[in-house]
Amino acid sequence: MLRLAAFAVTSALAAAAVGPLPPLPLGRLLATPDRLTIDMADTGNPQLDREYRLECDPVGGDHPEAGGACARLEQLAEEGKDPFAPVSKRQICTLQHGGPATARITGTWHGHRVDSTFRRTNGCEINRWDELEPLLPSGRS
Repeated sequence: MLRLAAFAVTSALAAAAVGPLPPLPLGRLLATPDRLTIDMADTGNPQLDREYRLECDPVGGDHPEAGGACARLEQLAEEGKDPFAPVSKRQICTLQHGGPATARITGTWHGHRVDSTFRRTNGCEINRWDELEPLLPSGRS
């Protein structure tokens, strides 16, 4: 019994000397994997008009620039931006048309469901699309 008490005291002193251990990243370990489906249409480039799959952490899927797309999403997250948020209804946008291209992104990213549509119908929407390159190719021929 004395040895057990001595071991407990020694262990407690050793733990106090080292300090608290950093928390385990259980949130990311238990989270749903990042899996997105990108369905592109009317880009003016028949090679882009199709459905892509993208997986991040680890990178995979059939997206032609999967590594760059995942890196761009992480960069936006580190900047505190939601890459799938719609344009604010209060934002003033230029009246320009960037073509008929559309993209719908569905799936899961950082544990959240994603269902977002992108168009190039005005200056704000064009900027929103361009912010996601290379996840969304420019749509320009």
